[in-house]
Amino acid sequence: MGDTVPTGEESADRAAEERRLARSQNGDAAGSSGRTAGRVATEPALVVEGVSKQFGDGDDAVLAVDDVSFAVQQGAVVGLLGPNGAGKTTLIKSILGMVLPDAGSIRVFGTDATGGQRGIYADVDAMLEGARNDYWRLTVRENLRYFATISGIDPDSIADRHDRLLDRLGLADHADTAVRDLSRGMKQKVSLASVLAGGAKLVFLDEPTLGLDVESSRTLRTELRRLAREEGLTILLSSHDMRVIEDVCDRVIVLSDGRIVADGTVEDLLRGADRNAVRITSRDLDDRVVRRLDAGFELLGDETVDGRRRIEVRASGDELYALMDSLRDAGVTVEHVHTVEPDLEDVFVSLTGEAKGLRGATASEGSE
Repeated sequence: MGDTVPTGEESADRAAEERRLARSQNGDAAGSSGRTAGRVATEPALVVEGVSKQFGDGDDAVLAVDDVSFAVQQGAVVGLLGPNGAGKTTLIKSILGMVLPDAGSIRVFGTDATGGQRGIYADVDAMLEGARNDYWRLTVRENLRYFATISGIDPDSIADRHDRLLDRLGLADHADTAVRDLSRGMKQKVSLASVLAGGAKLVFLDEPTLGLDVESSRTLRTELRRLAREEGLTILLSSHDMRVIEDVCDRVIVLSDGRIVADGTVEDLLRGADRNAVRITSRDLDDRVVRRLDAGFELLGDETVDGRRRIEVRASGDELYALMDSLRDAGVTVEHVHTVEPDLEDVFVSLTGEAKGLRGATASEGSE
């Protein structure tokens, strides 16, 4: 009998089968009663030290991850940001044991994960972008029960948890529907619910809001915060959506060219942003005045809105006083002045020099 090309549904089930094998090994090794036994509460959930990964050799070599080190405490929600090709996906797969690093060490809840021992990832689960994480032929509830079972947990013992997940993620009305019959956004929710269904203590979420509408994305963010706050779930979240990162994460790690270029709270990163600016609106701002201002200050923006010129100028402290003096000397009557506060997108662009692939003000998508 000749080979056959798998259908999309068969490919989805094959991907879910690979996930099942990984999780069942972990569940068998840890056992339902020993998943967290002996864990010290103050021990970091994850420690990455000096991890590097290169693909190829010679002139074709690509250093995807370059000497990356960081630690994540239990119960923290950490965002992983970076432009396409920054190394985010390679780093996550290295941590999960899907890619073998060339150098460095990884510890998961205090246990060295670089040796490939069984059971290390018993309390870990992941939702990866582009990977179909569930069995499409099973119903939503059957997926949750199935993946809880292979994680070493009796699904009947956490049926209430599953009901809460279904309700909070807007899946309750579709609990008995086969995943293959759901929309893309609903499938994304099922993938997340399945990851959370087995009681994992550390989860990796790669673009968890991709394909979700605004309300669903908001619901997801609320649920992630609740799980971290009330259940101590540790989350490493990779996204191009700045709203998700700002709204959910306690801390942000920014990658560029395989290296960490920033690591801190959102507030710390915003405070360090070099973008103190003012937005000035006036009908008196003609080309001559704008050229004069551009010669003495850093002009960040120039547009016309409803017949009035609006410019954005980098200025703070004494510079702001000098700017106002220049406007007065040019005979400009200022109609509106607005202080422009930096946002996370500004920080990202200043650190990496790239804005492509960000979602927030834009709707584009990235992959790595």
